[in-house]
Amino acid sequence: MRIGITCYPTYGGSGAMATELGMALSQRGHEVHFITYRQPFRLPAFMPGVFFHEVDVGRYPLFEYPPYDLALAVRMHEVVRSHQLDLLHVHYAIPHATSAWIAKEMLRANGHDVVVVTTLHGTDITIVGQDRSFHAITKFSIERSDRITAVSQYLRDETFFAFGCAGCDVQVIHNFVDPRVYDRGRYTPLLRDRMGSRRVLMHISNFRPVKRVRDVVRIFAKVTAEIPSVLVMVGDGPERTEAEDEASLLGVTEHVHFLGKIESVAPLLASADLFLLPSEKESFGLSALEALASGVPVIGCASGGLPEVVIDGQTGVLRAVGDVDGMAAGAVDLLRDEARWAEVSVRCAADARARFAQSTIVSEYEALYTEALAARPSAAGGA
Repeated sequence: MRIGITCYPTYGGSGAMATELGMALSQRGHEVHFITYRQPFRLPAFMPGVFFHEVDVGRYPLFEYPPYDLALAVRMHEVVRSHQLDLLHVHYAIPHATSAWIAKEMLRANGHDVVVVTTLHGTDITIVGQDRSFHAITKFSIERSDRITAVSQYLRDETFFAFGCAGCDVQVIHNFVDPRVYDRGRYTPLLRDRMGSRRVLMHISNFRPVKRVRDVVRIFAKVTAEIPSVLVMVGDGPERTEAEDEASLLGVTEHVHFLGKIESVAPLLASADLFLLPSEKESFGLSALEALASGVPVIGCASGGLPEVVIDGQTGVLRAVGDVDGMAAGAVDLLRDEARWAEVSVRCAADARARFAQSTIVSEYEALYTEALAARPSAAGGA
């Protein structure tokens, strides 16, 4: 099967998942073509069966804002035709699903066809798509996709609530994790060696407001007052300054370490005792899944799709959004009882592998592709 994948190549869950999916598909013998404005951050320089096609957005005085969506549609059209792609799998509705529909219509005008699969990841539905400026085009693009998936049941429900999407069948296919990569036994716990006897709490994100990074620091400050700890903040974004200011305000700056953007987080997670994710709303929580697979219990909020990933009381602690005291108390309880922590850690890794294994989820996508291709009019002998 020849598959085109479009995603945001920047640091974030949707791009990471799309890239991991593409690489996994190539390892199963499929030909994968990434079509985007920059090489995805998790894509190595070379991998057999994987190709990258850059979208070049021309800049002309006439355009105050470069029309990336149109340039992407043209590039999709070119790649589908030149490489005889069977399917375009776009991650994030805007503008990728819109561009894919335009490319599909261009292809049809020339007697060609391509299947479009759209995967919804979160803010494309919960924030961007519900903005009045984008609501109608988001709804249109979803409805014109041949197949639609969502990374959680929560996001599927939110899609129908926000858009209705007449005639749409949104299939839930969760994100996945490669258990070979997120195996803490593979890595030397470098952070733990540097931090001594202090416990290691970790947060990984793109530091957007929805992540509530001030709450991350507040939880940590309460924990370290009871149990000597350090907080490792991985990633970057608009709220990093807010987190730094909160650390200064609470007098814990020397114990909070900002590492910036790091592509390979598995070696870091191997040193962590707890993962903090007090987001206002996670559509899934890929970073939480990666932590669980590494045997790291998650402290987070019982909102959005996170309860589909973290089992409260078994693989972590979930409390109401903003309940810093409750999350900190749950963290302290886990860290004080080493035997219980070890038991929960083993359960985290086992559950992540049982419910979100790469092999299982990639097979679900392959089955969806096969069914969608078989349903094409041309495949059924139609016009």
